[in-house]
Amino acid sequence: MTGILRFNFNNIRRKIMSRNIPFRYDFVGSFLRPEKLKEARAAFQRGELDGKQLKSVEDECITELVAEQKKAGYHVITDGEFRRATWHLDFMWAFDGVGHSKTNTGLPFHGEQAMIDDTYLTGKVGVSSVHPFVEHFKFVKQFEDENTVAKQTIPAPAQFLEQMILPFAAENTAKYYSDNEELVKDIAAGYKKVIADLYAAGCRNLQLDDCSWGMLVDPMAKMFFDTDDEGLLKVQELFVRINNLAIEDVPEDMMVATHVCRGNFHSTYASSGAYNDVAKVLFEQENVDAYYLEFDDERSGGFEPLAHVNGDKKVVLGLITTKKPELEDKQAVIARIHEAAKYIPLDRLCLSPQCGFASCEIGNKLTKEQQWAKLALVKEIAEEVWK
Repeated sequence: MTGILRFNFNNIRRKIMSRNIPFRYDFVGSFLRPEKLKEARAAFQRGELDGKQLKSVEDECITELVAEQKKAGYHVITDGEFRRATWHLDFMWAFDGVGHSKTNTGLPFHGEQAMIDDTYLTGKVGVSSVHPFVEHFKFVKQFEDENTVAKQTIPAPAQFLEQMILPFAAENTAKYYSDNEELVKDIAAGYKKVIADLYAAGCRNLQLDDCSWGMLVDPMAKMFFDTDDEGLLKVQELFVRINNLAIEDVPEDMMVATHVCRGNFHSTYASSGAYNDVAKVLFEQENVDAYYLEFDDERSGGFEPLAHVNGDKKVVLGLITTKKPELEDKQAVIARIHEAAKYIPLDRLCLSPQCGFASCEIGNKLTKEQQWAKLALVKEIAEEVWK
């Protein structure tokens, strides 16, 4: 009985906390890079700027971005992922046992190859020092005020694991790990250290970005993972297990959300498919507080799978696209929110764009002004729906 009462109390406490994600109007995390930042990063690569000089430009651009986020009336602030080349790989590169090199082939997106670094194992995975993202978070944390809180985005553990076990990587990974179980434990242990260090730095809002589920719902999933239907279910169970293992020690006052999408590179996508096939595992078994879900077009399917979102978990509906500059029809978006509310109560729903504006530094095909117009629309709609 005591355990039940404690559980209910924690649920109530989380509901009333006002400084935690998600907010009624929210965003995923990445923003279009300013030209001066792109130029500085290119100069650094050419050896024309040193690390200190690059950081100075990054600091300046992030400071300006946070001011714009506040001006837009948002309650969450991020660094826009301005210190990264990609939304996920830079995080992995800071782990022991992970290497990367310039790609010759890139990753296939719809109509375009994403020419981002090949990333692979070079030894046993671990975190033997403070991850650089901790210092990145501290820089944003200083700008928190009575109206805003800092959110840290990192790739989900499942995303890290997927990078190393897909067929194209399996042969290399087998040099260091004879089976996936040891790799799962090492990745989770590394995440636990990073998360503990982020918590010590004052982080109370963490978002795990996860495209692995997007690959699992694609019609080509069996080919991607070189398996059959039964094998795909085992992959789902593996992914939810590593995600839960990595966050099992998270303190009660740290909110953990996950963002699920199907790829976002230069306004293109990597996969398609509704949530139906993964809903039972993802929505019922993953121990997060909220899901930021892509729902900006027909590739994501309908809202019916939201009926599987259990407990008091919240769902942030990604109904505004970052892939196109045109603004959505306000009433159509409102109608879709109420359609989603047939499957999960309206008071557990929020609104955001479906993904970031620049998951990789190349960014999506819209202007800075169009980016902020999208966020203004999100806020306007949310304030009307949740009066």
